[in-house]
Amino acid sequence: MADDSSLEARIGELLADRQLTFAAAESCTGGLIMHRMTNIAGSSAYVIGGFVTYSNAAKITFTGVKPETLDAHGAVSAETAAEMALGARLAFSTDLALSVTGIAGPGGATPGKPVGLVYIGLSTQAGEQVREFHWMGDRAENKTLSAEAALEMLYAYLTGAAHVRA
Repeated sequence: MADDSSLEARIGELLADRQLTFAAAESCTGGLIMHRMTNIAGSSAYVIGGFVTYSNAAKITFTGVKPETLDAHGAVSAETAAEMALGARLAFSTDLALSVTGIAGPGGATPGKPVGLVYIGLSTQAGEQVREFHWMGDRAENKTLSAEAALEMLYAYLTGAAHVRA
């Protein structure tokens, strides 16, 4: 269980104070972001829902990722992350949504897309932003680092911070 000083607790406080709602679409993190967000008592005031869209079919069906996007850029891409975040925000009618898509490992790498490559998307009323990350850990570490970076990206947005982990 998260304590009151955890990143997710600080995010929850900001969301609740501003009466903002949140959703997520997760692939390689498998629900870890939503797990952390819902560890906070009272999170039902701002966490609306989420998807674990592990397959391409789930990305298309639940978050509205276009098949053309997957064909042109692949599931692990900035374009897919942006569409996943937007799709989750629209599906749950929230103010904000995060998305994560990547290659946790140890398999799954392709030419130009190594294990540890992750894209995190944030959708807001103003549009989508995506960040690219390269982790060097094992599967569990890559999932943990991705969830942490996604929450840091959301926190930075909420606090107006210019710098997020690279």
